[in-house]
Amino acid sequence: MKEKSNWIDKIKSTLTNKKTIKRANISIQVIWNLVLIFLIVILIGGAFAGGVGAGYFASLVKKEPIRSYESMKKDIYNYEETSKLYFSNNVYLGNLRTDLDREEVKIDKVSSYLKDAVVATEDEYFYQHNGVVPKAIFRALFQEVSNSSVQSGGSTLTQQLIKNQILTNEVSFERKAKEILLALRLERFFDKNEILEAYLNVSTFGRNSSGRNIAGVQSAAKGIFGVDASKLTLPQSAFIAGLPQSPFGYTPYTNEGKLKNNLEPGLSRMKTVLKRMLDNGYINENDYQKAVSYDITKDFINPSNTPQVKYPWLTAEIEKQAVDILTTILAKKDGYEEEDLKNDDDLYEEYSTLADRNLRQNGYEIHSTINKKIYDQMQKVKDNYPYYGSDISRTIKDPETGKEKVVKEPVETGAILIENKTGKILSFVGGRDFDREQLNHAMSAKRSNGSTMKPLLVYGPSFEFGKLSPGSILPDIPLSLNPASSAPWPHNYGGGYHGLVTAREALAKSYNVPAVKAYVDILNQRPAEYLKKMGFTSLTEADYTTRSLALGGLTNGVTVEENVNAFGTFANAGQFIDAYLIDKIVDKSGKTIYKHKVKKVNVFSPQTAYLTLDMMRDVISSGTAASLNGRLKFSSDWAGKTGTGQDYKDSWFVAVNPNVSFGVWTGYDTPSPLEQYYKGLTYGVRNIYLWADLMNAAYDVAPNLVDPQETFKMPGGIVRRSICGLTGQTPTDACAKAGLVTTDLFNAKFPPSQGEDGGFGEGKYVIIGGKKYLALDSTPSEFVETGIMLNPDYIKKLLGSNININQYLPKDGNWSNMLIAGDKLNENGKTPSAVNVAVSGNTISWSKNSESDIIGYHVYSASGGTKKVTSIKAGSSLRYHVGNGSYYVTAVDIAGNESAPSRIVQVGKTQVTNKNQTPEKKPTSGKTPSKNQNESNPSKDESKQDEN
Repeated sequence: MKEKSNWIDKIKSTLTNKKTIKRANISIQVIWNLVLIFLIVILIGGAFAGGVGAGYFASLVKKEPIRSYESMKKDIYNYEETSKLYFSNNVYLGNLRTDLDREEVKIDKVSSYLKDAVVATEDEYFYQHNGVVPKAIFRALFQEVSNSSVQSGGSTLTQQLIKNQILTNEVSFERKAKEILLALRLERFFDKNEILEAYLNVSTFGRNSSGRNIAGVQSAAKGIFGVDASKLTLPQSAFIAGLPQSPFGYTPYTNEGKLKNNLEPGLSRMKTVLKRMLDNGYINENDYQKAVSYDITKDFINPSNTPQVKYPWLTAEIEKQAVDILTTILAKKDGYEEEDLKNDDDLYEEYSTLADRNLRQNGYEIHSTINKKIYDQMQKVKDNYPYYGSDISRTIKDPETGKEKVVKEPVETGAILIENKTGKILSFVGGRDFDREQLNHAMSAKRSNGSTMKPLLVYGPSFEFGKLSPGSILPDIPLSLNPASSAPWPHNYGGGYHGLVTAREALAKSYNVPAVKAYVDILNQRPAEYLKKMGFTSLTEADYTTRSLALGGLTNGVTVEENVNAFGTFANAGQFIDAYLIDKIVDKSGKTIYKHKVKKVNVFSPQTAYLTLDMMRDVISSGTAASLNGRLKFSSDWAGKTGTGQDYKDSWFVAVNPNVSFGVWTGYDTPSPLEQYYKGLTYGVRNIYLWADLMNAAYDVAPNLVDPQETFKMPGGIVRRSICGLTGQTPTDACAKAGLVTTDLFNAKFPPSQGEDGGFGEGKYVIIGGKKYLALDSTPSEFVETGIMLNPDYIKKLLGSNININQYLPKDGNWSNMLIAGDKLNENGKTPSAVNVAVSGNTISWSKNSESDIIGYHVYSASGGTKKVTSIKAGSSLRYHVGNGSYYVTAVDIAGNESAPSRIVQVGKTQVTNKNQTPEKKPTSGKTPSKNQNESNPSKDESKQDEN
C-alpha cells in the first residue's frame, strides 16, 4: 500500500513540475502541428487527386461534342423499327422480313405492371436520380480497379439508353465517362416518361414464336404472349422485364420458333423480378404470391408462321416493289432522275442498297392493293386444282455434289387479277410451291404469250389503221409468209385450213394464217409500238420486224402481269392504265411519303377498243374458250382470248369484263410440251377450267367486284353495216341472190368499201359424185340446177393463183350452193353402158353406172308404146315405185348421151309375148325425146321416188 502511494506522489510531482509542464506543452504543439500538416497534406492530396481525376475525366470527354436537344432527340429515337405490310383497306398482313423485329409503342400504351417491373429490376432509383447514381459508379469503379470477381452493374436506365443509342458497347473508361456526361445531359432535356419509353422500345427481348429476333416491349408482348403491351398481366410483365439481362438465355423460343425444352432460366428470372417488385413496394404480398405460383408457360403462344412463310410470293413482291419506289424517292432527293437510275447500274445499286436499309429500319407502313379474301381463296383453289397435268423428269447437276440427278418438275402456273379503271392488282397466284420454286410466275416469269398476242398486235392495230374491220375477209389457206422459206407457214393448231374467213371468225377460232397475213399487211407501220404503249417492257428491236410476233414469238417473252394488263386497254376504251401493287407508303410519323397516281396512256380509239372487245366476246361464246361457259358459275360480259406457245409449251387464257382483267398461264419452268390430254381434258381446256375455278373463288367473296351489272358500252362512231360474205364489201345484187349478205360492226371512219359484181354470176350446173360441174349446152334440162357462180379470177385474186378454190370455200349455209365458174367436166366420148334392172313387187331398181360422167337415169314404160316415166339424178336412190306394166331404164351422161335400154321388166299381170324382149335401141345423138312426145309429168312421177 505504501509503495502504491509513493508511486502516485511521484506522478503528481512530475505533472506539477514546471519543467515537465513546459515539455508537455511543446509536445502537444508538435503533435497538433503534425496533425494539421497531415490534414493539409490529405486535403492537398485529395484536391490534387480530385483535380487529376477531374482532369482525367475532362480528357476522356474532351472530344465529345456538346449535343443539342434536337440532336439527342434524334439519336435517342433513332432505333430500327420493323416496317409493316398491309393488304388493301388497312388489313394487316405482317412485318417485313428483317434481322430484328421491332414495333414502336407509346408509354401510355404500356401496362403499368411492365413499367414497374422494368424500373424495379433495372434501375430502382430511376425516379430519384438525375441520370447517374454516384455510389453505384464508385462501386463499379472499385470493382474494376480491384479486379473483383463480382461485377455489379452501375448503369441506370438513362445510361443504358445512352450506350445503346448514342455510344457503343465498348468497355473503356472513355466510353463510361461519355456515358455519364450524356446521361446527365439527357436528364436535363427529357422527362422520365420519355426516357422510359425510349428504353422500352430499344431493349432486346430474345425471340418470338416465329423464331425471329425481337426488340421493344410491343414486339415482345405480341411475339411471346399474343397481346398488346397494354394488355400484359403481372406475371407476363415480370417475364418480359427479366429478358433484357440475357435475352437469348431467358427467351422461351428457339430460332425455329419452337418452345425450348428447358424453360427454367426464364421462369427463375421472372420470380426474381417479382421479388424486386415486392421489395420496392410495387406489388403487395398477395399479388406476389399469386404471380409466383401462376403457370406462365400456358400463356406462351404456339409457334406461328411469319408472313414470309404464309404469304411468301406476296411479301417478297411487296418488298421488291417497295425498294424500287424508295430507290427512286431517295435518288430524286439527291437531284437524280429516273432515267439516271435506268442508265447507270452503279448508281441504281447504290440507291437500291440505301432503300433496302431504309425499308428495314424505318418502320414504314406499306399498303398494298391486294384483296385478302380473294387472295386467300385463290391460293386454296391453286393448291387443290386436279388438272394441271403430269410432272416431267429432268436431269440436273446437284450443286453440292456436282453429280447428275433426276428431279420431278410439275406444271407451274401464274395468274393475276387487275382492276381496270385503277390498275390495282387485286390478287395473283405466284406459283404452286414456293419451297420448290421461288420465281413469281405472275410478275417475273417471261414466256411466249401465243395467240393472246393477236388482239393486241394484229387486230387492234389493224382496226386503228383502218386496214381491217371485224367483217373483213381474210384467207386461211396454205401461204408462204416466212420470207426465209418457200414452205407454207404458219400452220393452224390442229391442222387444216378454212378458206375465206372473216376477221371475227379468224380470232374466235384462233386461225394463225389470217392473223399473220393481216400482220404482214401492217408490218411497215411498226404495230409493236402499241405493245410498248401497253406496258411490254422486254421488247427488242428484232421484235419489231419478226412476223412470228403475231403468234407470240417474243425474243424475251412477257410476264402474266404485263399481258393481262395490256388487255385492260380494251376494257378502258383504248386507254392503258399501268398495274400497281403498292398503294402508299407511310413513315412512322404518319406522313405519306409515297402515293400511287393513276396515269392514263392513250393507245387505241374507243371505237377500235370496242370492235376488238366485241370480237373477243365470240371467243367465249362460240370460239376456242367456249368450254368456259359450263365451268363459270356466273354470267358477265366477258371478252377474252386463248393462247398456245410453240410446240404446246405454254397455255394462256386472258379475259376482261367492265370491272376486271384476269389471266392464267400454265406450263413447265423448263419449257416442254404440255400433255395434249390429261384426265380426259385438253391442255387448253385444263387452263380455262383453272381460270374459271379461280374466278369462281373470287366471285364467292367479292361478287360485286368481279361481276359488275353493266356491260361494255358501245361508243359513238360505231355503225352496223351489211356486207357481202365473199368480199367484205357492200353487198351487190348478185351477192344478195347468193344469200351471202351478212352484217357486222364498223368504225364509222372506215365503212365497208363499195362492192363489185366481178365476183358473181348466174349459171347452170349438175352434180356428179357429190361435186358440182358446169352443165353443157346439150345437158338434159331435167338434170340441171341453177345457182350463183363465183368468178374464179376474182377468187384467185383473194386466195392466190395456185389454190384449189373449191377446197377452201366454206361448206356451211348458202356457201354450199356456190359453184366456181370453170369447174367443168368433159364427157368421156363414149356411149354409156346399159344398167341391170330388177323388180320387187311394184318397185324396180337398177345398178349404178360406173362411168364418171353419168348425171342421171331415165325410166321408160314399154306398155303400149315407149314413154319416159321419170328422170332420176345421179346420187339419188336407184329405185322407183311404178304401176303394173313393162319398164326399162337408161343411163344419161353430161352430154345427153343415153345408154342402150336395160332389159324390160314386168310389173303386175300385163301380158308380154317375150319376157326377155328388149325395146328398140334409142338414138344416142345427145338428144332425148321431147317432153311432148313421150315424157310424163316429172313432178308427179318423182312423188313416188323412194328415199335412200
